[in-house]
Order: sequence, then structure tokens, then C-alpha cells
Amino acid sequence: ETRAMQPRDAIGANVDLAIVIGGDGSLLSAARTLVRHDCPVIGVNRGRLGFLTDVSPDEELTAHVSSVLDGDYTTDRRFLLDVEVSSGSEITGRAEALNDVVVNSGTSAQMIEFQLRVDDDFVYRMNADGLIIATPTGSTAYSMSAGGPIMNPRLDAVALVPMFPHSLNSRPMVVHGDSVIQIDTLERNKNNPLVTCDGQVSLTLKPGDSVVVRKKPRALRLLHPPGYSFYASCRDKLRWSDALTP
Repeated sequence: ETRAMQPRDAIGANVDLAIVIGGDGSLLSAARTLVRHDCPVIGVNRGRLGFLTDVSPDEELTAHVSSVLDGDYTTDRRFLLDVEVSSGSEITGRAEALNDVVVNSGTSAQMIEFQLRVDDDFVYRMNADGLIIATPTGSTAYSMSAGGPIMNPRLDAVALVPMFPHSLNSRPMVVHGDSVIQIDTLERNKNNPLVTCDGQVSLTLKPGDSVVVRKKPRALRLLHPPGYSFYASCRDKLRWSDALTP
């Protein structure tokens, strides 16, 4: 039977399971839509790394997908982040992210000045290239490259990772997953910062704008075939077990 291509939102509303074929970027893009319908997702890796798309497109593909369809699978509930940009009392943009929210300078080789609040409690003011707000799902992505911690996906936590801070004592920190995180850009910034979600969706800020990030109420249901292990995935993808050679 041949069917016409449907919009992604319509697919999420009308299916019991979504199989995403591609790389992690494909699954990130699909997840932000499918989570609205509580549609479970399984990823088949046709990309490079495949942290989220952990089913290999080899001879075991049919067996793994059949196991999931037969009810033999494990479920990870991966929370997303809601992002709200405001200028004064006016909300100027909204987005969401599964991996990370990145506030950055928007231009090369320039820092921005911002202040950080967590649950309305002042944390610090900083000059840096930006700040990464990463979920446990995103802790093995951009955040890890910036020196952030690797977090088990079951943790209810968010990592705050400064990017090239102009400071000798700045370190990443981990806050509770229910925290409300606010980044206020200062008006004396000379450039227009950007907020980037999962490296795919961008919102432009004006100096003085604020960004509020909080956990999305509904989590993504990410399915894995039998035998899935987060730590085995880390060993494979991050080469933890590779011997050091001269």
C-alpha cells in the first residue's frame, strides 16, 4: 500500500511507534515533534556516532525491531528543555531541546557578558563565549567537548557548562532537573547573542534579553532492544576501552 507523505506532526498523532532512520541529528529533530504526542521512538543508525540511534542497520536490524514490536524492549524516559526568550515583559521566542541549549555570542571570536540565576538565586556574572545547558541525554555531545560531565540518562539533572570563560576558577556545575535557569544578557554587549537548541534551531537575542530554560512536562519515550547498556554504548562510542599506544 502506498501512502502520501505526511507532516511529522501528523505522523506522531497517528502511530503507535516511530522508527527514525538516520543519525543522532535526525532523532533530535524528530523527538522535538513526537514528544508532543507521547509517541515512543526507536532509532536506527545511519549516521556516524549513534548515541541515540543505537540499532545498527545490519543483519540484526530485523530481529531488533521485531523484538521491540513483540514488546521485548527497555524504555528510557528522556526529558527535554523548554526555552523562552523575553525582551522586558514581552516573550519574543520559544523553542525546545533534547540535547542542549547553547547561549553564545552569535559571532566568531567574541565573548558575551551575562549573569546566571537558578531558581531566582543569583549564581554568577561571567564573560565567556557562552553557556551550555545540557540534559543527561546531551551530556555526551557538545557539553562533553566543553569539559562538561557525562551523566547517566536516568539522572534528573542539568549541567551548566561555561564556554571559554574569561576566568581561572570557572567550572561546570550540575543542578536539579526541576530548576528554572535564567540567563540575562547585559545591555552593554556589542553583538546580538544567539540561543541554539540541539544545534538545529536558533533564536536571535538583543543585548539585555533574557533566556529562561526549564524542564518540559512531557518526556520522550526512547526504546532500546534487549541488551542495551548506556555504559556499553559509552565504551563503544567514546572508545573508553581502547589501549593507549605509543
